[in-house]
Amino acid sequence: MNTKTRNTFWEILFWIVLIAGLFMSFGIYAQGSKAVYVGLIAGIMALLFAAVKTAKIMSKSKGNETMSTLSDHIYAGAMAFLKREYKILSFFVIIVASLIAAFISPKTSICFLCGAIFSAIAGYVGMSVSTKSNARTAHAAEKSLNKAFRLAFSGGVVMGMTVVGLGLFGLTLLYIIFKDYEIINGFALGASSIALFARVGGGIFTKAADVGADLVGKVEAGIPEDDYRNPAVIADNVGDNVGDVAGMGADLFESYVGSIIASITLGALCLNLMGAFLPIIISAIGIFASIIAVYFVRTREKGNPMHSLQIGTTSAMVIVLTGSYFFIKSWFPNDMGGNGIFFALLIGIIAGTLIGYLTEYFTSYNFNPVKNIAKSTETGTATTVISGLDVGMLSTFFPMAIISIATIGSFLAIGGMENYTLGVYGISIAAIGMLSTVGMIVAVDAYGPISDNAGGIAQMANLDKEVRERTDRLDSVGNTTAAIGKGFAIGSAALTSLALLCAYATVIDLSDMDILNPFVISGLLFGASLPFLFCSLTMGAVGRAASKMVNEVRRQFKEKPGIMTGECQPDYKKCVDISTKAAILEMLLPGILAIGAPLVVGLGVGALVDKTIGAQALGGMLTGAIATGVCLAIMMANTGGAWDNAKKYIEEGHFGGKGSAQHAASVVGDTIGDPFKDTSGPSLNILIKLMTIVSLVCATLFIA
Repeated sequence: MNTKTRNTFWEILFWIVLIAGLFMSFGIYAQGSKAVYVGLIAGIMALLFAAVKTAKIMSKSKGNETMSTLSDHIYAGAMAFLKREYKILSFFVIIVASLIAAFISPKTSICFLCGAIFSAIAGYVGMSVSTKSNARTAHAAEKSLNKAFRLAFSGGVVMGMTVVGLGLFGLTLLYIIFKDYEIINGFALGASSIALFARVGGGIFTKAADVGADLVGKVEAGIPEDDYRNPAVIADNVGDNVGDVAGMGADLFESYVGSIIASITLGALCLNLMGAFLPIIISAIGIFASIIAVYFVRTREKGNPMHSLQIGTTSAMVIVLTGSYFFIKSWFPNDMGGNGIFFALLIGIIAGTLIGYLTEYFTSYNFNPVKNIAKSTETGTATTVISGLDVGMLSTFFPMAIISIATIGSFLAIGGMENYTLGVYGISIAAIGMLSTVGMIVAVDAYGPISDNAGGIAQMANLDKEVRERTDRLDSVGNTTAAIGKGFAIGSAALTSLALLCAYATVIDLSDMDILNPFVISGLLFGASLPFLFCSLTMGAVGRAASKMVNEVRRQFKEKPGIMTGECQPDYKKCVDISTKAAILEMLLPGILAIGAPLVVGLGVGALVDKTIGAQALGGMLTGAIATGVCLAIMMANTGGAWDNAKKYIEEGHFGGKGSAQHAASVVGDTIGDPFKDTSGPSLNILIKLMTIVSLVCATLFIA
């Protein structure tokens, strides 16, 4: 049996198992207390699908020897970073698990360990497959655009299915074992802890390499992007995977898990067992919908890859809405709020879609905001920076308005002020709706760095111009999907954090907060300042690491003039090592801040005054952190994305093109925006979610 036949056999077998699993899930188990098994089966199906896709990718050729060697360098660098990062984090996880076991519950500690381990596995699998897909994508581009596109997307699918598979499988398995929604909160805490370090560490790694490669290679030495003569080029390609595959995957893994747990907690408190299990059912439908929608993603030689990805995403959403509608109506007739629950779900899906489109508008060079930034380069670097900040700040208003409307709409859809807890459950269902197709969202996002790496390998391996043009088309779409993914992650983080905050307030019976209470307003102001302190730490870390990278690249160019003539090879390993050491060292303090701040405020004020005031002060702190954190995250992510695409717009020949003064100004804007969009901005999502889940897990410590 040849490779193609074997892959076809396994894919057909998977579909037979999937159909059997669907009938088993929704025909037998989607009733009462057995409904939790639907999540277990869906999680297994997602992991099986990821395995089938991985086998199919690995059967493809990596191309010639040069392409294979470059891919191996990127893979080795990514795995070396991940192993060193996980080694450090293992000590942190063991310490925190011990404290949870001592002060909260040994069972919660076990869930925390499982959440951390599953999040780490998801990052490892996604990074491994993405770094093995890059050369294969470049080689496929030698044949056709569609083959390269589908292979890059398949690499993203593995990450997406691993995220949702491990997330839902882990949650449902732990619930089956412990049968207590309060205990499984620890799973979300473990996932959030790993996610923050993965996002911060990955962001520092990738931007240190990117800044060094751009400032010295493109601006000072005048060599193209992804030129093999640039000592930082391998570190830059490694960083794409470290930040945008492992980092984004961990980010949405913990959003996915956090939203489900918040909904389970609120559903159990305000409805019944069916209310608690409904989020699991919707998430399971989302997994099956994402698997089916994968087969809608394909393009022609002259087609638009972005259009194909949008068809896949839209198909998944339609399937989720259709399946969820009939299921909700069967569980919750109109007199039990079925229509309201469905509308809350619909509101979440619409809100996520609108935020994605807004992000595309403000960050894509197909629209005026980015074109205006590109035009501003004609008058220098200062106006480039000013216009970028202008776009970023403006782009914050509209998503925040959508999030506010979605919050109120989903609250009123079910309970409203007449039944506050039920209304809050509606907010959590909206978050579930936004994240129901996260398997497809992660797949689309992870496609970006794979196609980016493929373009870099095509450039470094001196492949035909036609191949580079194909990979450039894939990469240009990847820039937009990455920006949309970040916007989606921020929007989902906002709703998830609100749902977790409401769950915290419900668990400790915090029905209201007196905003005029000095402790509450002080907590709010303190919380509002935390995202700025966090960004200062992460931006400073990138600056310090980038300085070391710049000095190293300059040193190599100066001491080894043969690099520029091709007579000797740059020391790629040294640059990878600089980024790795900086990322590992600098990620610790932001992580400690996120975990420590809620405990300091809640327990500190509780000890000084009383526990009730301490719980209220903590609620104020979380409110302030969520408000400023979401705004700052949107502004930084969109500003950085707009600067990046303004540079690419100029590189396509507009406003002077490559090598012009305008191009140099755009590179400076892009360099400033890199840590905005890939380090500080995305990490804020996890900061606010981690602080709320810490508060929820430790709620018993704050109860009077």
